[in-house]
Amino acid sequence: MKKLKMINKKDITKLLDELAKNYRLLAPVEKDGIVNFTEVQNGQDITLDFYNSKEPLKKLFFPQSETLYCYSKEQGRTVPEEQDKRRKIVFGLRPCDAKAAVLLDNVFDGADFKDPYYLEKRENTIICSLACNEPQTSCFCTSLGLGPGDKDGSDIFIVDIGDKYLFEAVTQKGQKLLDEMTGTYEPEDKDIKKAQTLITESENKIKKQIETACLSEKLDELADSPIWDELAEKCIGCGICTYLCPTCHCFAIVDEASDCKGCRVRNWDSCMFGNFTLEASGHNPRPTGKERMRQRIMHKFNYFVKNFDANACVGCGRCFRNCPVHNDLIKVIEKINNAKSEPKK
Repeated sequence: MKKLKMINKKDITKLLDELAKNYRLLAPVEKDGIVNFTEVQNGQDITLDFYNSKEPLKKLFFPQSETLYCYSKEQGRTVPEEQDKRRKIVFGLRPCDAKAAVLLDNVFDGADFKDPYYLEKRENTIICSLACNEPQTSCFCTSLGLGPGDKDGSDIFIVDIGDKYLFEAVTQKGQKLLDEMTGTYEPEDKDIKKAQTLITESENKIKKQIETACLSEKLDELADSPIWDELAEKCIGCGICTYLCPTCHCFAIVDEASDCKGCRVRNWDSCMFGNFTLEASGHNPRPTGKERMRQRIMHKFNYFVKNFDANACVGCGRCFRNCPVHNDLIKVIEKINNAKSEPKK
């Protein structure tokens, strides 16, 4: 069974048109200078010449607002209307976002807890990722053990080699889709080598680097450090870093009720919000930005590491690229690495 196929760029629109007939096709579309993934019917609407989408993939599996079920005094509990059951293809996703989905699986598809709402969407989706030939200046994925050619989380991995795309099936799900694709043909050795060269060149273009090897242990020593006051001083608590992060997954569940009926809804939340940990008594264990900044960093680079043996970060740079006060995560980590450890009590 061949895992590699090639397609000429002039034929990609026709291929995408065919996929859109049989699947729900989500692909990068540019509008007003911003690229995001949206459902498309026409391959001509898609742009594959982009850095990365503004929003991460997580909203596909973990929507910003999702009705879990509805209820009424007369009918009892009722589930929402069934969603479109057609299989979905995400085409052109960057490798860092594909990897982020794997990290989220630890939370929503763990050994002890499984989220059926997330799993139904996740299992019904085929991810076709597109290697980064031109990473952004804010990218630092190589510091997290990833890279422009990382295939983890992808079903099909795609490399743009100029006038052609090289497709590689990574999973059985991806191989099945690749076998369905028309207009593809066997690649030559020179095409495979060119793809490998382009990925290596792309990795070398990533200049931002942070040291994360001992970061989790370092954070254990800084729980009461004054560095958190310094790091929180600039933050305005808007939460954009967590909303646009592909791995952040805090949520709140509320009942939107009136009289004797209502719906239970899950909404995104953020540990950077002042009322995130506000208790019914009025006590808040994280009353200031200091505690909330510490929680965000500790969760990504300490708690998640201890629970799942991975950092909850893929180095996409969205958090500080979109931060209104440019609170640079790389500089934050550098300050933490250089901070003086607090003596143990």
